Amino acid sequence: MFDIIQSQLNMIEESWQVRILYALESGSRAWGFAARDSDSDVQFI
Repeated sequence: MFDIIQSQLNMIEESWQVRILYALESGSRAWGFAARDSDSDVQFI
C-alpha cells in the first residue's frame, strides 16, 4: 500500500506543480481498526 500512496503523492506534486513536505496516514488504518474494504486516508502539507 505504501508504494501506491507514494505514487499518488508524486502524481499530485507533478500535476499541481507543488512539493509535498510531509504526509501522514490517518483514519482507521492508522489506528489499527481497518476492515478489509477500508480506504486509505492521507493528509499532507
